Amino acid sequence: MEREVRDSFPAGVASKLKTYVYRLIDPRNGETFYVGKGKGNRVFEHVRGEKTVEGDELGNKLTRIREIRIAGFEVLHVIHRHGMDDQTALEVEAALIDAYPGLTNAIGGAGGDYGAMHAEEIIARYCAKSAEFKHKALLISVNRSAAERSLYDATRYAWRINKAKAKQAELVLATMQGVIVGAFVPERWFEATVANFPSLSADRPGRFGFVGKEAPETIKRLYVGRRVPDAYRKRGAANPIKYSWGSG
Repeated sequence: MEREVRDSFPAGVASKLKTYVYRLIDPRNGETFYVGKGKGNRVFEHVRGEKTVEGDELGNKLTRIREIRIAGFEVLHVIHRHGMDDQTALEVEAALIDAYPGLTNAIGGAGGDYGAMHAEEIIARYCAKSAEFKHKALLISVNRSAAERSLYDATRYAWRINKAKAKQAELVLATMQGVIVGAFVPERWFEATVANFPSLSADRPGRFGFVGKEAPETIKRLYVGRRVPDAYRKRGAANPIKYSWGSG
């Protein structure tokens, strides 16, 4: 007897789940390839979406779903935790994203500065002195991107940012797990296109980056190795951009 392919929860079930965190699993090898959170029938929307998207717009997640379908299998849907409020679900989602490397998620979870860390990193972070900002500094979390390219490139593009506000910044500080690891002086800001940043694999509409240089040693000594003050680290915040002045 052929198994029914489910694309929604039965009536009355979704409302009992409240906010939940789920995993999409490739049945061919048992690999979790996507982690997300949602309500209602959100967990099933990815499979439905794959059938309406064409060619280059697929992305890694939908490409994986299409490969599974073409091979004659169905994506496995696992509700990892349910019955949560949104804030708790964000924390659970972030922890799972940390726990499953190689996911097809386009962005990381909202764990931010509270994500997975080695014990020595925890000690270094909480023993570090808190930074005191003497400049208009734009803080950018490079937790994910720094492993893929140089610290300068990981810091300078490509971000969803208020360009007018960014142009006021005297410094751009790279942060990892709540500690400042690099300081740069931005000279000009540009749209995140391949023409402006040849290292990009494709244009990133709505995003910006800067061209600049490493800050002088006298300035680096003020900030590098210092902890980002608690006032700038909101638990569960997904935005990697913070300002040392005004509001973001």
